[in-house]
Amino acid sequence: MLAEAFGSKGNEFKNVLKMGRTQLQDAVPMSLGDEFRAFATNLNEELARIEDSKRLISEINMGATAIGTGVNAPEGYAGLVTKYLRDVTGLELVLAGDLIEATYDTGAYVQLSGVLKRTAVKISKICNDLRLLSSGPRAGLNEINLPPMQPGSSIMPGKVNPVIPEVVNQTAFYVIGADLMVTLGAEGGQLQLNVMEPVIAMALFTSITYMTNACNALREKCVSGITANAEHTRAMVMGSIGIVTQLNPIIGYEQSAAIAREALETGKSVHDPAVKEKGC
Repeated sequence: MLAEAFGSKGNEFKNVLKMGRTQLQDAVPMSLGDEFRAFATNLNEELARIEDSKRLISEINMGATAIGTGVNAPEGYAGLVTKYLRDVTGLELVLAGDLIEATYDTGAYVQLSGVLKRTAVKISKICNDLRLLSSGPRAGLNEINLPPMQPGSSIMPGKVNPVIPEVVNQTAFYVIGADLMVTLGAEGGQLQLNVMEPVIAMALFTSITYMTNACNALREKCVSGITANAEHTRAMVMGSIGIVTQLNPIIGYEQSAAIAREALETGKSVHDPAVKEKGC
């Protein structure tokens, strides 16, 4: 499972010191393990939302016939077919309480599609982070190494692109677009039947298949093989102005800001001479 893979890397990288960033600028130190464990937590939240959606789509209207009145169906048919479907599928299926409403309503599909979109957005954001953290290697952040999937760029020898996160990004874009298709399909129904259900089903099944494949590829071909550049990340922390934030409770904001300005102007490290000059 993808969340477990990120959690495993979080444990592996728990002692790798790095710089946290806000608005792409140095913020305060953290561990690379913290960052990867947060990825795992982020995805586990989505697993919980998917479980919630399961309850909604387990409500069925089999036996409702044309518009939900049950016309031409034998008495007790709806309950009986629901029981047999439970036995055959092993799923906790239940008969809808209002078969007329259940025959035209597609709200459960909208909910499920929204969860898929939310999951896709989160995974795509994580892939953006992986691309940033592995950028360079010489002229970028270079905090992690992604497993190489090809020998190099077609024109630049030795350049290895983050193709797995990129393909997951593109899959997420598809799922986000498919969610709009489901939304419009649900809205486009009229009166006692929604004739747009075929396109809703196509969008949902395709999104589920694509995201499943993308998550498996990300776990197997990328996350499981990520390595950390621990010495480099530590050196960036030691040379960062951001660590001056740790001094705020001791010497106050103004003096901390003065140390930061001095370090920027002189090129010195906050950690060593600049801090010592202020008696810290």
